[in-house]
Amino acid sequence: MQKTSDINVVETRALPSPGAMLAEIPKSEAQADFVSRTRREIHRLIFTDDKRFLLIIGPCSIHDAEAGLDYARRLAALAHEVSDRVMIVMRVYFEKPRTTVGWKGLIMDPHLDGSHDIATGLRTARKFLRDVLDLGLPTATELLDPITPQYIADLICWSAIGARTTESQTHRQMASGLSMPLGFKNGTDGSIGAATNAIKAAAQPQTFLGINLDGSASAIVTRGNPDCHIVLRGGAAGPNYSPTHIAQTEQLLAKAGLPKSILVDCSHDNSAKKPELQPEVMRALLAQIVAGNTSIMGAMVESNLSAGNQPFPQPKENLRRGVSITDGCIDWDTTEKLVREIHATLAPQFA
Repeated sequence: MQKTSDINVVETRALPSPGAMLAEIPKSEAQADFVSRTRREIHRLIFTDDKRFLLIIGPCSIHDAEAGLDYARRLAALAHEVSDRVMIVMRVYFEKPRTTVGWKGLIMDPHLDGSHDIATGLRTARKFLRDVLDLGLPTATELLDPITPQYIADLICWSAIGARTTESQTHRQMASGLSMPLGFKNGTDGSIGAATNAIKAAAQPQTFLGINLDGSASAIVTRGNPDCHIVLRGGAAGPNYSPTHIAQTEQLLAKAGLPKSILVDCSHDNSAKKPELQPEVMRALLAQIVAGNTSIMGAMVESNLSAGNQPFPQPKENLRRGVSITDGCIDWDTTEKLVREIHATLAPQFA
């Protein structure tokens, strides 16, 4: 009989089931309590009159767990210092969407050598998330593959759906079943409509194909996720964080019957993909808040131990420690100054 399936499949590698991996690398009771408590806090920052500023900050992606934990330790100390006005959540991004091809993140290629040892990637991700939580730092990630959440979502406090996947029915369905607050980014073209539609879709009950904890194909039935909001990240036409853009977004959210809760990504097209401009974007947001804006409830910043990024692929031994291999970032000194500036600027809001 003529073969009609798997013609282009070279290999199928079995992975541990989600249940087996959660049993192998379990979360502690303290970690579970911290995740639950932090998710409730983030909900209050997004949807209530809690005036604290939600700051999602950290490396564009984690490729070196040791350097990532060095960053996390520094951030944990800084987060404690500013916690009365700023709630810091660390970017712990393991999956990277690619426009064409490229390194797809620590879960997909943990050895950075094209071997795509996904089982090791999933284990590394769970262990790293546990280490970050043990520092008292909430965790944030972008969820790209719809199967990944079964392996790591219990350790995530906030998540994002990226600009490339906000229009995806699969990702809207996945979001409807997630247990944490989640931000949908506007589309790469800058359109807000896709994100508002995504928020509305994710809030509704959905049924879709997935896997259960045993790894079996299943129909997943959700109740809907009520904790979704919009993330402005700019688009093909340029930035979208100005007072005019914020007002337009508020109007579109109101028209869609959604809360006026806006988080602004200071990177990507909002900084013309120049990481050193992120502090300027942040200052522009703070100026709007001080002037009375109440819809901007947080921001996202790409930050690492050292500034910029470095080409990849290249031999691992040539990689500079603490420098991104994906999007460029601001360095630690700039990060520390910026966070303290945010804290000081927001003081009048708490008077």
